[in-house]
Amino acid sequence: MNAVRGWLANPARRRWVTVAVSGALIVSALLAGRLLAEPVGATAWSGLMLAATAVAAPEIVVRAFRDLRNKVVGIELLVTIAVTGAVLIGELWEAAAVTFLFALGGALESMTLSRTRNALRELLALAPTTATVLRDGRQVVVDPGEVTTGEVVLVKPGGKVPVDGRVVDGGAAVDESSITGESMPIEKGPGDDVFAGTVVRDGTVTVRTTGAGADTTLARIINRVEEAQEAKAPAQRFMERFARWYTPGVVLLAVLAFAVSRDFELALTLLVIGCPGALVISVPVSVVAGIGRAAKRGVLVKGGEHLERAGKITAVALDKTGTLTTGRPRLTDVVALDPAVGERDVLAIAAAAEATSEHPLARPVVAAAERLGIAVPDRSTAFEHHAGKGVSAMVDGTAVAVGTARLMHALRVPVDPSARRVLAGLAASGRTGVLVAREGRLAGVIGLADEIREDAAMAVSGLRRSGIRRVIMLTGDHSAVAESVARSVGVDEVHAGLLPEDKLDMIRRLRAEGEVVAMVGDGVNDAPALATADVGIAMGAAGTDVAVETADIALLSERLDRIVEAVTLSRRTLNNLRQNVAIAVGVVAALLAGVLLGQVHMAGGMLVHEASVLAVILNAVRLLRTRPPEAAAVGTSAGNYAGSDPWPGSAQEMSWETAGTSR
Repeated sequence: MNAVRGWLANPARRRWVTVAVSGALIVSALLAGRLLAEPVGATAWSGLMLAATAVAAPEIVVRAFRDLRNKVVGIELLVTIAVTGAVLIGELWEAAAVTFLFALGGALESMTLSRTRNALRELLALAPTTATVLRDGRQVVVDPGEVTTGEVVLVKPGGKVPVDGRVVDGGAAVDESSITGESMPIEKGPGDDVFAGTVVRDGTVTVRTTGAGADTTLARIINRVEEAQEAKAPAQRFMERFARWYTPGVVLLAVLAFAVSRDFELALTLLVIGCPGALVISVPVSVVAGIGRAAKRGVLVKGGEHLERAGKITAVALDKTGTLTTGRPRLTDVVALDPAVGERDVLAIAAAAEATSEHPLARPVVAAAERLGIAVPDRSTAFEHHAGKGVSAMVDGTAVAVGTARLMHALRVPVDPSARRVLAGLAASGRTGVLVAREGRLAGVIGLADEIREDAAMAVSGLRRSGIRRVIMLTGDHSAVAESVARSVGVDEVHAGLLPEDKLDMIRRLRAEGEVVAMVGDGVNDAPALATADVGIAMGAAGTDVAVETADIALLSERLDRIVEAVTLSRRTLNNLRQNVAIAVGVVAALLAGVLLGQVHMAGGMLVHEASVLAVILNAVRLLRTRPPEAAAVGTSAGNYAGSDPWPGSAQEMSWETAGTSR
């Protein structure tokens, strides 16, 4: 008995039990009426029909009175009035059929909404329930929520990562599909971040915890998706306002029909047939399905409002560094200008000067030198950072400097025309040129570049194919670098040298021109522009609290094609929503006309009405089943600037935020 109570504790199961029992009683009544002799057959028929009504009606009546207490006249009240009237005038078949069909529609609606709301939760259901923590030299198995920040967790082959953290030892291919939607495992090693809910396919890693339990990316994503699916889209709010006026209108129509015709059954039929069930559910079921589908693809939409607005985007503004490019500089060129100095010497001088620097551009220079076996001192003496210009230092008693032409001018180092030509050539090909000097003379120039993402050109093309009128680059980088990137990816509208407030002004200007603007950035540096745009889209937001919390749409991976998917899915959701509204309105209008013309009766009309509810639900479910087009194979033309290879030993190291020759 306790097991049965526990099974029935689930509201969805109770609804289906109600439908089954009510349906069985109706079938029994029909059989009794045919097989049993009079008057037993008629009595059994009436009793069983009343029983079927009594089984299915209570939940409808309870919801009707609950709505009334909240001063809402809902469709349940219409059904309650109609069923009560049908019983009073002896139309027991109609009463039983209407309550059964309404209960069936409610069960189907609940099942579908539950499926769409749980789409992400089901995807993440394989999240681990235990974590193996290294404590006092022993492996201790605990609940993931018991792991504290800073503790080291061991994850073995085939195991699931129980926490957010950073790999401190080992290496493995990690399946991150549950977080980012990526289908291929990602190689992880020391220094790489991993997320709870991902799966180690091969290899073993030890991970230092940065977040556990409710403080993981996984937990934040689940919470965000659930909140998003609860948020109402503008179309949904309009439909709810419409229903509040529509329902009293149907009641008034039924009263007028009775006053004119004195036909009580006609009035009751109008009440039942006029129920806007499909109309009320038409919008939320599409929005919930769309958000669930997006989440499965690693696109986190903050709410129905943003999903609907994304479907109307006409212009997309793209940040350059970290969006169109990887945000990781690499050494591409080493040019010797002094005949007495070779390329290796130029790199050695630059690396020695940059060894003490914390600037993002310093890291790839030092890494490239170390990779070539060049000895780099841990620290230099008399080190000085010249803001916006570069660095200077003493290395083994020799004065060296690495930076811009402005730094060389300040240090009285002559910059001859040949050096300026090299700088201009690097800038024209999208590279950042940095001058290297020793003992007051130029030794050479090194070039660095921020790699363009492999899928950048394809994504820009995809945005245009999806109907976006304008694709714009907004960047703080120099115009020569920006133009080079723009040519490589196919962007034909570039605004360079912008400060954050300039990007904000550009977004405002685009909106003033009548564009519906999406701003794509990293969710932090471009926060003002992201907040001002009609839709703010954050790139690579997995593990980034600020991006997940503040962006309208967060792309959990760093794949640009997800932007195209987000726009395409939003437009498909809008189309689906409009189709659902058309189905619902068309069916109700046709049924009401049929009732007034005497061609539609209560039970038959209710059957058609519930069929329309099912049609709306099934139409929305298509959003869950249809897979957005996968990224096509991407050529290598966008992989490097100007089609040339990086300098031997180039490295992709820590991310950078500055651009051009500005230090």
